[in-house]
Amino acid sequence: MEPYQRARNIKTLWVLILFGLAYSGLLHYHRTLTGRNEMDGIISVLLGLYICSHPAANVVDMLFFKRSDRRLFSSRWFAVLWVAFNMFVLLIGWIVIFMGTTRFFSKGD
Repeated sequence: MEPYQRARNIKTLWVLILFGLAYSGLLHYHRTLTGRNEMDGIISVLLGLYICSHPAANVVDMLFFKRSDRRLFSSRWFAVLWVAFNMFVLLIGWIVIFMGTTRFFSKGD
């Protein structure tokens, strides 16, 4: 096993989706979580960047580092589903980042 080899972990991606949706829901229904828009924005952007880092790393690993390994996916269809799922997690991360940046630059209520 290579030292930098990352396993495809669907559970981690599901947990990231849940964190992103939960934080976005809390931020949407409660006007502020910390009492300051700037702090909510900073937390949201950092959480969104963390959420986006995992699927981005998975896709980069798949495209560049493991392209010669045919055993990764049993069919091309599973490879397409894996990339689509990673793009969905990336979209959730972008939504969290967008909510954070709009919160960061919005004026206090």
